[in-house]
Amino acid sequence: MQIGEVAARTELSLRTIRHYEETGLVTPSARSQGGFRLYTNNDVARLMVIRRMKPLGFTLDQMRDLLDATDRLDTGADLDADEREELVERVRGYERTAAEQVEKLRVQLSRAEDFAATLRARLPESASARP
Repeated sequence: MQIGEVAARTELSLRTIRHYEETGLVTPSARSQGGFRLYTNNDVARLMVIRRMKPLGFTLDQMRDLLDATDRLDTGADLDADEREELVERVRGYERTAAEQVEKLRVQLSRAEDFAATLRARLPESASARP
């Protein structure tokens, strides 16, 4: 699929997808004869991982490191037991960090909801009915 369809599927801008390509996080699987970037479902899945990491505060280097680890685990190419365990432990570390960030976001969301409710409670009845 071309970059426009990928942008629609991932809800990322063309500029963002190109930036991720420039930084080496994702590479189009092919180019059309006209030079257009062509992406596969695997490329889209990779972009979705990046998209999910971004709001959790992961850096580009961390994204690259995690993608490298998962790529190597997925291919399983010539990994000995120690290498495999090291890669699994890297992924496990990212999972722990993601879980911690999710919990922090839950706390922030709860505080934001409490704040909005406090403001709503201060409004007169007629004002709180407005969208």
